[in-house]
Amino acid sequence: MQLLLERGFDGMTVDDVAEAAGVGKATIYRRWASKEQLANDAMSDLFDLEIPDADTGSIAGDLRQVYRVALAFANSERGRAMIRLAVSEANRDERSAAAYRGLLERRIDLTAQALERARARGERVRSSADPVLMVEWMAGVFVIRALTGQPMPPPEEADRMAEVTLRVIMEP
Repeated sequence: MQLLLERGFDGMTVDDVAEAAGVGKATIYRRWASKEQLANDAMSDLFDLEIPDADTGSIAGDLRQVYRVALAFANSERGRAMIRLAVSEANRDERSAAAYRGLLERRIDLTAQALERARARGERVRSSADPVLMVEWMAGVFVIRALTGQPMPPPEEADRMAEVTLRVIMEP
């Protein structure tokens, strides 16, 4: 992941990854059939570590926790580098765009699961609650801030941002 963040997708080579890991190139290709798969797995692992799924017992708690962690990541050096890389590389290269779509799809799946857990607990989640839009609006905040050079919202904004989402997804 560090090589990907430092060099971008085109600048990262499997040879460099193998050297950094202290293994042969064949070892890398035994686990990953392509550089794209290697990059996808590296980004997925980073996101899963930095922004884990939450199951606090309520959708409000889940949103607040995930937003707090996501905002902390977006404000970290690695998070800012990842967002900048995503914006620049996904615009330039379809393989990179596919990798970032994969990350969003994983987060959309986790969000859909959180909504289903909430419904199963009897929380009044609207049937129209859309996990795609829920993920895309947060990602959109990050992308707009990265494109315009504005600071990311601080983690202290997580509760306010969760409240915006809750107003849309919860029945009155």
